[in-house]
Amino acid sequence: MSEHTTQQRSGPLAGIRVLDFSRILSGPYASMVLADLGADVVKVEPIGSGDETRNFPPFKGDLSHYYIALNRSKQSLTLDLKSTEGIEIAKGLARDSDIVLENFRPGVMDRLGLGYDALSAENPGLIYGSISGFGKNSPHGDKPAFDIVAQALSGVMSINREPGQPPNRLGIPLGDMAGSIFALFGLLAALHARSVTGRGQHVEIAMLDSLIAMQGYLSQIYLVTGETPQPVGTRHPSIVPYGAFPTADSHVIVACLTERFWHNFARCLDLEHLISDPRFAEYDQRLANRDALEPLLCERMEQHDTAYWLDRLSKFDVPNAPILDIAESLDQDHVAAHDLIETVTHPVVGEMRLVRGPILFDGQGPSPATPPALLGEHSREILARRLGYDAQKIAQLQSAGVISAP
Repeated sequence: MSEHTTQQRSGPLAGIRVLDFSRILSGPYASMVLADLGADVVKVEPIGSGDETRNFPPFKGDLSHYYIALNRSKQSLTLDLKSTEGIEIAKGLARDSDIVLENFRPGVMDRLGLGYDALSAENPGLIYGSISGFGKNSPHGDKPAFDIVAQALSGVMSINREPGQPPNRLGIPLGDMAGSIFALFGLLAALHARSVTGRGQHVEIAMLDSLIAMQGYLSQIYLVTGETPQPVGTRHPSIVPYGAFPTADSHVIVACLTERFWHNFARCLDLEHLISDPRFAEYDQRLANRDALEPLLCERMEQHDTAYWLDRLSKFDVPNAPILDIAESLDQDHVAAHDLIETVTHPVVGEMRLVRGPILFDGQGPSPATPPALLGEHSREILARRLGYDAQKIAQLQSAGVISAP
């Protein structure tokens, strides 16, 4: 067979089987983290097109950067879910899976006969994860939802800007990612509950709910004061000084969340007299007099370049950072020290670099990743290994267009 044989994953979820119907980002990120943790993940993709992200440029050989970023360490099975045989294969795989994950609009999987009620009837221990934009009871429930839609409805775009500027999307797809992260919390909690009760659960996550939940103190400002938070750019809505400060050649981030750090910062700038200035002595006074304080700090910092201030701020124990671009971020010493980039070899595309998962167990990160799969790369292997199909039956299914393989 042309596909390379899959290897047993190691990690705390080793032996857990995940059947993943999700696509694009919110579901695939969650299933990739499960794979990083050792789960055996089978990704079900449409014949011909596969996950939509396979077509998003730029590419490494025939593999999309987007698909690479979200689909390491998974196996690809192509299925025609509009065929009776395809549905039966999916049900057969669900019967001995621990987790099923999907991110279609509410009701789609039920109409296919692959909803929670249908699959859990045959596998009572099944944990079924559903990620959608708004959930089934929302007035938005039938609307398509992508990251920017969730960001717009959550309120986060209204504050992600400098004052007086148009609303702006967060640079990372947090609308999708929030759904992924809370789905992982729910799935892992349900796995624990199953170890006690023996029964699975339906874990439902709405992207909009998740993003609202992550707004934390911003929501609480409104709930406490009745006033909506206003955009402050890199600054903090209630902590001063905090944000990007201009230097002679660039900007430096400074974050004084405690009085000690504020005192250290004032001394670092040779502006120690500001500590006892009644306008700036306490949190609420600095906030009320922000427009008077910040010009004094900026004027002082513009007298030297970024390298000077990074060195001096660190000597005075002030939280600080340069503002790196993505390339600089990935090339910094921290990334190398934590082995956050690994190289894998794809059987067709060749060597590629991937970002590793960040979780350590007893000081060890995830087991080495396997490269993102070609479309349908493991179809034949999965049917033989998981369902016991012989070569003749697999060939018949491929000939009938129920599955495909490279």
